[in-house]
Amino acid sequence: MGSGALAHALGRREALVDLLRLSGVSATTVGLALWLESRSHRPQEIQPVDVARDLRVPADPAYPDLAVAQGDDPAALVRRAVDALGGMRRFVSRGDVVLVKPNMAWDRTPSQAANTNPAVVAAAVRLSLEAGARRVIVTDVSINEPHRCFERSGIAEAARAAGATIVLPGERRFRDVHLHGEILGAWPVFQPFLEADKIVNVPAAKHHSLTGVSLGIKNWYGILGGERRRLHQRIHESLADLAAFMRPTLTILDAWRVLQRNGPSGGDLADVELHRTVLAGTDPVAVDAWAAQSFFGLDERTLRYLSLAAARGLGTPRFETLRIKSV
Repeated sequence: MGSGALAHALGRREALVDLLRLSGVSATTVGLALWLESRSHRPQEIQPVDVARDLRVPADPAYPDLAVAQGDDPAALVRRAVDALGGMRRFVSRGDVVLVKPNMAWDRTPSQAANTNPAVVAAAVRLSLEAGARRVIVTDVSINEPHRCFERSGIAEAARAAGATIVLPGERRFRDVHLHGEILGAWPVFQPFLEADKIVNVPAAKHHSLTGVSLGIKNWYGILGGERRRLHQRIHESLADLAAFMRPTLTILDAWRVLQRNGPSGGDLADVELHRTVLAGTDPVAVDAWAAQSFFGLDERTLRYLSLAAARGLGTPRFETLRIKSV
């Protein structure tokens, strides 16, 4: 401590002693006050952390980049699509903690297609456990009240039955993280997403009133706390930032039922179409581009976040240049 700081501290102690003595308090009270004063510190600000969330596995030319499965059983479609990519053991190692990230944002039933189909989520959980995962977590930062979203969506029940741990978002489990984006600087991220060994993104394919669609990359809004509505002002840039921060191990896109209009929350069954499709892929940009074109007739010229993500080297919206397998 420098001489000026020392003099300031001594002067502060003497002033406190004089004040207490003038008030007629005892020597014991004076001593206690000095002890407390000597230990008083300003609370330290918690600094944002830097966390790399690139959880991709190496590319393998033996397998396609995208696999499209269609049929009558959503769980079977997940298994067929993932098997076409080399099986879940290509993506999950024995002992991994795997986080399966569905869309559970809304207090809606499965038939309304605002959330991921519970059978698709449960299938991703089972495949991860079969591959040797030590633990599988299913979670999301919902927009509506979390407990109602998790339960009414049917996802919590289905995921528990498949062997997953359901984690509800709580205020004390967010960490400020440097996202290093053009729009997203330091932002609160739900802690399980910072700790998992592997992350499997399991979004729903649906319409979105701001972006045009809500697919895999939009599903990363569900890792954030804070006032997410602020990001809507430059939503395409924020989506590209999230795509750069969160590089998932695998994307399994649920297009069993597709909310074609009035998304993202939906609610009217007349807006839902049955497509009986599951898409799995290792290129998140290509997954979104394929689904956008196939179900909504949109591409990167309309969905600017796709071209922004491609410009950052995060994937390609030109999915037709990739190896695609129908199963």
